[in-house]
Amino acid sequence: MLVPLTLAVALPLLPAANALVRKNDVGRLPALGWNSWNAFGCDIDSKKVVTAANEVVNLGLKDLGYEYVNIDDCWSIKNKRDESTNRMIPDPSKFPDGISGIAKQVHDLGLKIGIYSSAGETTCAGYPASLGYEKVDAQSFAEWGIDYLKYDNCGIPSDWEDTYNHCVPDKGNFPNGTCPDLTKPAPEGYDWKTSKTYKRYTAMRDALLNVDRTILYSLCDWGYADVNTWGNQTGNSWRMSLDITPDWARIAEIANENSFLMNYANFWGYPDPDMLEVGNGDLTIEENRAHFALWAVMKSPLIIGTPLDSINDDHLAILKNKYLLDFNQDPVIGSPAHPYKWGYNSDWTFDPVHPAEYWSGASSTLDGTLVLMLNSEDDTSTRIAKWSEIPELKSHDAYKVVDAWTGKDLGCVKTQYSASLKSHDAAVLVVKEQC
Repeated sequence: MLVPLTLAVALPLLPAANALVRKNDVGRLPALGWNSWNAFGCDIDSKKVVTAANEVVNLGLKDLGYEYVNIDDCWSIKNKRDESTNRMIPDPSKFPDGISGIAKQVHDLGLKIGIYSSAGETTCAGYPASLGYEKVDAQSFAEWGIDYLKYDNCGIPSDWEDTYNHCVPDKGNFPNGTCPDLTKPAPEGYDWKTSKTYKRYTAMRDALLNVDRTILYSLCDWGYADVNTWGNQTGNSWRMSLDITPDWARIAEIANENSFLMNYANFWGYPDPDMLEVGNGDLTIEENRAHFALWAVMKSPLIIGTPLDSINDDHLAILKNKYLLDFNQDPVIGSPAHPYKWGYNSDWTFDPVHPAEYWSGASSTLDGTLVLMLNSEDDTSTRIAKWSEIPELKSHDAYKVVDAWTGKDLGCVKTQYSASLKSHDAAVLVVKEQC
């Protein structure tokens, strides 16, 4: 059943006073980069990471702001730590020069390097993780030259499980605290900062803050323990859902969930709908385009997850769209685009198949307003952006408009702009000064 989420409109804009502010503006804007998991899973080694780093440079992605090259799970020796230091041990068959060796190669390209662990006893693939070893692991990461930590939520021992469940609105469950699998709901007004999940994630935050290196902290707790209420004081991004997969149904589902969390996104802290699947699976070119556009306008971290040495030109062009990247990386306006009309559904309807279709947001970098229109239906359909309905534009009836996909100047557009969109495609407009 689809239910209008009427309470969401009352969410306040959250102040950044308690945000995790880091040196040199690390984490102030959404992270841009590449991660090994969606491309390779556990089949990872130094050659693949260095290849990806070189391609970030060669393909012009570095020039557009992509900077992090992140190693995901399976990088260490399994079931073992160093007996004398308690440190995790990089797998010498995968990384013969250690993590510090590959970090130097990435840094020499003018890029940054990331690594992965989990707030449990083991990672999701069963490798050593950091619960109870936060200080020693943070120190290792700092000494190895790490710039980014993705911190997962696997391997949790029973004595670290939370007393209560928090509803994560996946698989179509309505996010009102009454998910069907919510066996231990928290009492009304429960402070999730007393939860064990909060303690696990803040332990690593504190460890990272006490090493002599600035490491961006990316929480990956899957939306558990109401992380949106404490994520921005703990890390610079926080996963708000379970994992993404390269199919439109899952992408639409996550986009729907995240659309109700946009008031939590601003400088230093961003809900993270997971890494990009552009270039993966059987997504159509329209689905790849809409996926990237939605992630960009939500000011999500944009972490590429496809092999860059074999990416095709169409997918690369999507990842390099300068209008969407400029909106995502706006240094003056930290808030994302917001839905101004749901379109297919009544406003504020939670629908995992048909997320909000009409979005707008002001941009200093684009010197105007970005407008996105999505066709969430399975057939070609028309979408119309009416200036009178768009909060940033309703005061006038004619504007100069640019098509963000083609860069074409559409001239002075009066009253509205109409687009015929194929299934699961998105039109993106940059609306400039009135005319």
